[in-house]
Amino acid sequence: MVISTMDRRVAVKKLLDARDGALVVTGLGSPSYDVHAAGDRDDNYYLWGAMGGAALVGLGIAQAQPTKRVMVITGDGEQLMAFGALATISVARPKNLDLIVLDNQHFGETGMQSSHTGRGIAFDKVAAACGFAEAAELRLLEEVDQLCDRLRQPSAGPRLFVLKIAAENLPRSLPPRDAAHVKNRFRKHLGLETC
Repeated sequence: MVISTMDRRVAVKKLLDARDGALVVTGLGSPSYDVHAAGDRDDNYYLWGAMGGAALVGLGIAQAQPTKRVMVITGDGEQLMAFGALATISVARPKNLDLIVLDNQHFGETGMQSSHTGRGIAFDKVAAACGFAEAAELRLLEEVDQLCDRLRQPSAGPRLFVLKIAAENLPRSLPPRDAAHVKNRFRKHLGLETC
């Protein structure tokens, strides 16, 4: 049986082209490369060396910036390391946080070993069981177009969308690696003091 998957870079570019002012937090590795490949911006917060931290960093930013939408773009391997974050986010119930999990069913950064999602773990079902306002799995680029429209709509709580992507190692598009620089330009974008 052939299961449909989508091109990760095309899907991420669609999301970012329609971000409509959303702040973006990226998970370690390929999601950061994908976001950077779509265009480096001051309102992109790239995480380096924080495996498993993207969802909770996104939660913190969503709580600190309640009038702004926050979109976390991360991978299945990174989100698996933060499995409990879904329960924490559900309890916090931010109305401005969207998690996008790029799921290739592999650990792309460590050699393309099969991940838990390739063995039946479904993040959308886990998020729904935790009480997310909306959770779904998408397999087609046309569904990403519809998702872009939905993300512009207000939500009653956090949302999680799994994008089933092709398992491939694309050329790296490396964002800035200076964490202080990334943090300071992000803070400056928000009109906050830099430190």
